[in-house]
Amino acid sequence: MDEQPSGPRFSIPTWVWIIVVLAVILGLQFWFSGNFSGPEDVPLTDVAALIESGKAESIEVSRNQVTATLEDGTTQTSVKEEGSVIEQFRLLGVTEEAISATDIEIKDQSTWNTVLTIAISIGPVLLLIWIFSRSFRQMQGGGGNSIFNFGRSKARDLSGADKPTVTFDDVAGVDEAKEEVQELVQFLREPERFIQVGARIPKGVLMVGPPGTGKTLLARAIAGEAGVPFFHISGSEFVEMFVGVGASRVRDLFSKAKQHAPAIVFVDEIDAVGRQRGAGLGGGHDEREQTLNQILVEMDGFSNETNIIVIAATNRPDVLDPALLRPGRFDRKVIVDLPDVTGREAILRIHMRGKPVTSDVSLSDLARLTAGFAGADLENLMNEAAIFAARRGRTEIQRVDFQDAFDRIVMGPERKSKVLSEEDKERTAYHEAGHAIVSFNLAHTDPVQKITIIPRGRAAGYVMSLPEDSPTRSQEQFDDQIAMAFGGRVAEEIFFGKITTGASADIQGATRLARAMVMQYGMSENLALRSFGEQQGSIFLGRDMGYGRDYSEEAAKAIDDEVDLILDKNYKRAYQIIDNNKNMLVELAETLQTVETLDRLEFEQIMNKIQTDQEEDEPEAIVEPAV
Repeated sequence: MDEQPSGPRFSIPTWVWIIVVLAVILGLQFWFSGNFSGPEDVPLTDVAALIESGKAESIEVSRNQVTATLEDGTTQTSVKEEGSVIEQFRLLGVTEEAISATDIEIKDQSTWNTVLTIAISIGPVLLLIWIFSRSFRQMQGGGGNSIFNFGRSKARDLSGADKPTVTFDDVAGVDEAKEEVQELVQFLREPERFIQVGARIPKGVLMVGPPGTGKTLLARAIAGEAGVPFFHISGSEFVEMFVGVGASRVRDLFSKAKQHAPAIVFVDEIDAVGRQRGAGLGGGHDEREQTLNQILVEMDGFSNETNIIVIAATNRPDVLDPALLRPGRFDRKVIVDLPDVTGREAILRIHMRGKPVTSDVSLSDLARLTAGFAGADLENLMNEAAIFAARRGRTEIQRVDFQDAFDRIVMGPERKSKVLSEEDKERTAYHEAGHAIVSFNLAHTDPVQKITIIPRGRAAGYVMSLPEDSPTRSQEQFDDQIAMAFGGRVAEEIFFGKITTGASADIQGATRLARAMVMQYGMSENLALRSFGEQQGSIFLGRDMGYGRDYSEEAAKAIDDEVDLILDKNYKRAYQIIDNNKNMLVELAETLQTVETLDRLEFEQIMNKIQTDQEEDEPEAIVEPAV
């Protein structure tokens, strides 16, 4: 006969049992003490007076409660003291004749009542003993919140049943980093293959990269691929409010890893405890420094036979202590950088698994559009597109869903409640058309992907470019980018004769880019080939406070003059382009006021049509016959 599957077991917490037992004991104590018998009607002296006067026909005594039945059938109750009730009546002046004439019935106290009374008396003591013994067993056991486990590691063992399902097939866009960590798994699985050629297992691997690029995902893939114990802990879990706890947890973590060697220890966000020592905060007794010292000792101990690999991840390698980065501790640094266009396409393909997508969605176009996106950003893009499709009642994700998802991530949600007046709508259309016209007539700008005058986020409209993946950028590209930024401001000046705050963000971006050209990239004709300003000071200070000024007042003035020169030069370029293409800008702005949004194909069709019409309207040159 097959066993019937048992349902979920309902477990009552211990504190519930404690409250119930206490309530029962207190209730029984009140019951036996007579406190549940109602309020006291008369004092015992009144009952004695009733007996003496002969008005009490019978007296019933039960424990400490005395009930007197009168001649008219009514009853009165009282409470006696411990001891014989007859002796108490005698002390209160009741004669022997009156006592003999009254029917006094004393209920016998059984052995059960005696045992119950004793149990109630010692019950609270036994309950306290049980509570303390149970708590002590929990403290000695494996409970993570017990006081005896306060200094133990909180690392999670991700092997066995808790092994993640992520594998290297689920990681894309970081092929070089994946190859590095795959080698670690091979070393742990087949150590003889490396030992026979004299290779030593690396003690530590530091994964470095911007947030969202997949450092933790790589660690989960290692846990999914490796056949060895995998301990995962965050750097912040070492540090507590008590000094010495972090170092104790480090010792316990490595002790567990040595017991299960070969093993992998993954420390996420190691910069929480691995910051440079001697920064002037906390001194040598700082809890983070003690924790870091213990990590250094454990990673570079006297034993070289322990097959333990420590993998750490951080997006702030500049703040780590140099002793942590030297060979013998973290022997290898793995760069997990932003994916290129091929990597982004592969990441999108992974996140598209299980999602119904229409055939008009091009992953290559999405990959080009999302330049600068990390893996986490691409996953968010795919999820937002799916949310848009579900919100619109569709069963498949369409191209427009991806476009709206991209706009939401980059520019913010669409402000449908923001209704522009006709004047503001016209000004916004000319402003965005100015950006687009300047970009279209320059050789080193990224192609315009989208133009819209629909408010999103804090912007009344925007022009989106399609950036190219390139590790370097030229001075001509920067100049054209600054000129494009001034296109909206110039269009407002030429067609409205007024200056508004609409170009404030454009001016800030142009100024920041021009200052970087002068101070960092050496793209200045009148200054020496050097950088100005350096990062220095305490790593605990803010970026501005830690930014050192390594140049004189004369150099500062020269920098300001050079920045002004770059901005003025590109402003004049933008002005000349707008002034030479007024008809083109007017037609584009009027089109935007009608349709509100143009994609790349529609924009280029309008531009090409306008250029063709202008060429046809130009008069042909008159050639005079030769004499």
